[in-house]
Amino acid sequence: MAPVHRRHLADLQGASRLAVDATLGITGLVETMHHTIQLRPGPVGRAPGAGRTRGITGFVYRCVRGTTKVVGTGLDLALAPIASLLPEGGTSPERDAAVAILNGVYGDYLARTRNPLAIEMSLRHRDRPLDPAVLHEDLRRHGRGARVLLMVHGLCLNERHWRREGHDHGAALADELGFVPVYVRYNTGLPVAENGRALAALLERLFADWPGEAPELAIIGHSMGGLVTRSACHHAHKARHAWLGQLRQGVFLGTPHHGAPLERAGHWLDRAMDLSPYVAPFTRLGKARSAGITDLRHGAVTRKPREFVPLPERVRFHAAAATVCARRGALADRLLGDGLVPLDSALGRHEDPSRRLVIPPGRQWVGYGLGHLDLLSHPDVYARLREWLAPG
Repeated sequence: MAPVHRRHLADLQGASRLAVDATLGITGLVETMHHTIQLRPGPVGRAPGAGRTRGITGFVYRCVRGTTKVVGTGLDLALAPIASLLPEGGTSPERDAAVAILNGVYGDYLARTRNPLAIEMSLRHRDRPLDPAVLHEDLRRHGRGARVLLMVHGLCLNERHWRREGHDHGAALADELGFVPVYVRYNTGLPVAENGRALAALLERLFADWPGEAPELAIIGHSMGGLVTRSACHHAHKARHAWLGQLRQGVFLGTPHHGAPLERAGHWLDRAMDLSPYVAPFTRLGKARSAGITDLRHGAVTRKPREFVPLPERVRFHAAAATVCARRGALADRLLGDGLVPLDSALGRHEDPSRRLVIPPGRQWVGYGLGHLDLLSHPDVYARLREWLAPG
């Protein structure tokens, strides 16, 4: 039998809190439906006075909520003293993948309720939290001209997902071009602007304390990771961070700069369901999706969803997009894209010239017959990265 570690206990605490919160949420949903049916409103329009029930029915729902809260508090009190008695323990790729998905969907809620399952942003190097001394030694060993390559993953993923089908863009570029890869792990359910600010602060602490001349920096952002990269640059520019001066190149892989249609469809579905008092309570389930996901509606990089933020000057940015179609056409270009992000959005194109990202055609690339996750591992994508990021 495997030994029990502190991480196992933290996961149990986090799961129990989620179970309690889910029970309370479902109880509230059922009670709202019960109350609406009692009022018998019309098929369209909100029910007047929709809310909690009264009398014996209300008493039953209050008892369910009260009992659930007592059980949840009791579990927390019972588990807390045990944590200090257990060793720290490790993790596994399966556990990290499940937690990454959970954070992508409910990450802002996990952070707000201080759930142990909430991911805290960190920089990773050699499969462990970044040790600046080890990073400095790696750069010294690579010799003059060694560069740091920052890898920023997308929604519901973590740094392990850069290793796909036996390939890791960061590791391969380290072997061929002398980069030292550093990976970001973060809670993708938080607002993009919040993650951007946190990433800018982490990089500033890393580069501000650099012994001697700081190395050049390049960034590859996949999907949401590209938005977080842009947000970090925006916050760094406003705060006059030193690290932004070391950034020379950036690559966006399937980044929804102008939004993703699936999130827009979810938003309109929520609004349509709100029209009926009998269906409206169920929109709570859809609206529970994280702030990170809703930021994908317009490709937000600041707290203002529709605010346009240009790319920083003196940095060479490139954009790689994909389409599931085998050849170019209106359907491939405007609708399907890579299955999640249309080509125009991934390449920073926009009908309004003032909202276009300045990425010259020579720094754009489209892969045909590829999906969103294929950008993480396809040989043609890597060949383009190697060409773009080569010295000089």
